[in-house]
Amino acid sequence: MFKNRKSRNKEKLLSEFGNLKSDSFNFENIESYFRKKDNSATFHTLSDKTCNDLDFAELFMFIDRTNSRIGQQYLYNKLRNIPADPIKNISNENLLEEFTNNSDFRVSVQRQLSKLNHREVYYVATLFQDEILRPPKWYFIVPLLSFASALSFVLAFFNPVFFLVILSLSVINIVIHFWNKKNLFNYFSSIPQLSKLNGVAQELFKRPILKEIQPDLMKSASVINKVSNRMSFFNLETEIQSDQRILFWAILELVKIVFLIEPLFLFGTLKRIDTKRKEIENVFLFVGEIDAIISIASLRKGLENYCTPKIIDERKELSAQEVYHPLIENCVTNSLHVNGRSVLLTGSNMSGKTSFIRTIAINVITGLTINTCFATHFSMPQMRVFSAIRISDDLMNDRSYYFEEVMTIKDMIDKSVGENINLFLLDEIFKGTNTVERISAGKAVLSSLNGKNNIVFVTTHDIELADLLKNEYDLYHFSEMVDHKTVAFDYKLKGGKLKNRNAIRILQINDYPESIINEAIEISEELDRINVANTALNLNEHISN
Repeated sequence: MFKNRKSRNKEKLLSEFGNLKSDSFNFENIESYFRKKDNSATFHTLSDKTCNDLDFAELFMFIDRTNSRIGQQYLYNKLRNIPADPIKNISNENLLEEFTNNSDFRVSVQRQLSKLNHREVYYVATLFQDEILRPPKWYFIVPLLSFASALSFVLAFFNPVFFLVILSLSVINIVIHFWNKKNLFNYFSSIPQLSKLNGVAQELFKRPILKEIQPDLMKSASVINKVSNRMSFFNLETEIQSDQRILFWAILELVKIVFLIEPLFLFGTLKRIDTKRKEIENVFLFVGEIDAIISIASLRKGLENYCTPKIIDERKELSAQEVYHPLIENCVTNSLHVNGRSVLLTGSNMSGKTSFIRTIAINVITGLTINTCFATHFSMPQMRVFSAIRISDDLMNDRSYYFEEVMTIKDMIDKSVGENINLFLLDEIFKGTNTVERISAGKAVLSSLNGKNNIVFVTTHDIELADLLKNEYDLYHFSEMVDHKTVAFDYKLKGGKLKNRNAIRILQINDYPESIINEAIEISEELDRINVANTALNLNEHISN
């Protein structure tokens, strides 16, 4: 029976490799390690704003093929942080290849990792990230009461009067025991799992190729082993509750009350754990990295096309061949090369502009974090990523759409003046204000952001903006085909600015009244004439000044 179960488990792991997870995702727990971790030493941490703009949660669910909750938390943090040294990602390629080609080895590792797939494993990180519960000032009486109860129990065999002493002490002990229950409950989800994590880590360390990830792991594991006896108490408690062994539980509970075992064990264990934070984190990182590497191997296995990026020297250059968005089914691929300039995209709604700038950003992020790009070739410098795509009113703080947009872009301007290379993504810049000021302010801002080594990808409906920036930006566009009754998009990136405007035509094929169509065309033609005249006038004034 055991062999059959083991065989079925192996077949399941083999069939799942390269495929999406079917699990539900609890992002509150998944993100908890990232939220509390000090990532100040990393090159760049993606902001919540940028993650929201890029549909990061959906991207993570696509990439995540981990087997443990530890690996899941580790991978999430890895994707949110662009490392200071991308070389480490490259060094993992040998192990990644081993997991891909050696299925027996991979499955044996996955089986170990699967032992850490319970929801409660999420809380292991709290043991080295959160402030450990401290005993109250009056706690000194607990060991005294425990000793008094133990002494009275022994003396009661010689003098039964001491049984009355035990009963008297138990009144106080009951109060302390049940006061401590809520404290104990807070650690029922973490301490038992720490013991399990340590066991899994030591099993994985037996594989010679995995030792290279953290050669000194056993120093940390052995330190944790020293408190394993105390941690076994929590394992026993969990087992009793789950098995509902009522009688045994009742007897044990009585013993714990009389001798105050629970508060003594809890605070004693916490005191020891508090001094072992670094060691616990080392074990966490070891297991997490192994699981993340398997996840990346599984991700690549399920892709038709991918590449490892080429990280170039610090210069304003980005190249992508047949790049695509991993979350768009049957996504149309595109290619471009940026060298010393930025990119301005024009096109109608739904033509693919915003999806394309998201595609570039996602490939930059996955390339720099997990050494994987959704393209046949992708090269870039190490860079930070900032975006202004999804912007909304902040009604709680009485801030309008335009004000939110102003503050977001101001942050980009502040970031642009440093020595780092930045990738800035802007969708329909300053669309919250009037046309004249949108174009004038947009031109000034985009010229500023394009300074130094920054690379800007911006979308706009304003053809005038494209004309003003043609000497600083490479112009591209997306277009659609409009026939008698349909609109068709090819989602192919084309050079130059958009020349055809189809908005009024689309109104027409959707049966808007002819009077509306005619008036719209008449006004559009008149505005074109005014814009041409104003542009010429402004240009002459600028030259004369």
